[in-house]
Amino acid sequence: MRKIRIGQIGVGHNHASEKMAALRRLSDFYEVVGIVEEDDSWWSRRGGWAMYQGIPRLTEEELFNTPGLEAVAVETDGFELLETARRCVDRNLSIHMDKPGGEKLEPFCDLLNEFRRKHLTIQLGYMYRNNPAVQYCLEAVRKGWLGEIFEVHAVMNRYDGHDEAYRRWLAQFQGGAVYIFAGHLIDLVVALLGRPLRVTPYLTKTRDDNLYDTGVAVLEYPRAVATVRTGVTEVDGMKHRRLIVCGTKGSIEICPLEHPADRYRLDPLHLRLTLLEGNESFEAGTHIVDVGVMNGRYDNQLIELAKIIRNEMENPWPFPHERIVQEALLRASGCL
Repeated sequence: MRKIRIGQIGVGHNHASEKMAALRRLSDFYEVVGIVEEDDSWWSRRGGWAMYQGIPRLTEEELFNTPGLEAVAVETDGFELLETARRCVDRNLSIHMDKPGGEKLEPFCDLLNEFRRKHLTIQLGYMYRNNPAVQYCLEAVRKGWLGEIFEVHAVMNRYDGHDEAYRRWLAQFQGGAVYIFAGHLIDLVVALLGRPLRVTPYLTKTRDDNLYDTGVAVLEYPRAVATVRTGVTEVDGMKHRRLIVCGTKGSIEICPLEHPADRYRLDPLHLRLTLLEGNESFEAGTHIVDVGVMNGRYDNQLIELAKIIRNEMENPWPFPHERIVQEALLRASGCL
């Protein structure tokens, strides 16, 4: 089982540190060869963090010229993700790219097409894809336990009411909080229901600082409606993140979607499963299902990436899915 030689470009994304920590934990799958951060202001703020200690700081050219390099984790600030990813594919490297994929659809689609043309892997950093509760829900829907899905309700909030610097950064994006956060949920809606017929955004500014800090998107389907709610104004909002899927034969509710990071490997996740009819695993009625603990937020996803690069499995999130998610996100955030 060969190790994938991988580097990381950027420490500016808010998930960058967790990605590096996960890559270093997964030493059976990866050899981390270096970290690139050419912006000294970012490096002065985050370069001293524990997960970066002992990793060579390289220039981008030095990283690209590392013998045997196969992959890059693209973890720049949100404004630079797409351009960095393009330089990676130009060097014939597979990537894990954090989200979102830019505020315009065409450049993102061009990027996907280039990865497809070169038979390289691009994995988007939507963090609930490998969540065990979400995986259980998707499998239950595939098995038909819930019947025909007619409603999905998803919420991903947090509280940043007093972080003025963060609000100023977030306000630089046209879609504000919806643009940054809703993709995680739209990713799951698309996995459940496919491409929506129509997406209608409702964006709100709760303060006079030019930031759309809350919002709701309605995704319409021939026989279903999904609502995706995101915002940075809900006190203790991270504990209320949820996914509710309702069908003609039952429903599933997951709340919270995940536990705090220091409890990932300690507290199991649960979901509430209600069935109109019994099946091979459950009687009719309501059941609280223990799906076990998370193996870190990104560990399973990055293990999946290594297996895809080594041709041990097909990418379960193919190019058409990524395009649909990006298009729906841009419509939900008023960018398209």
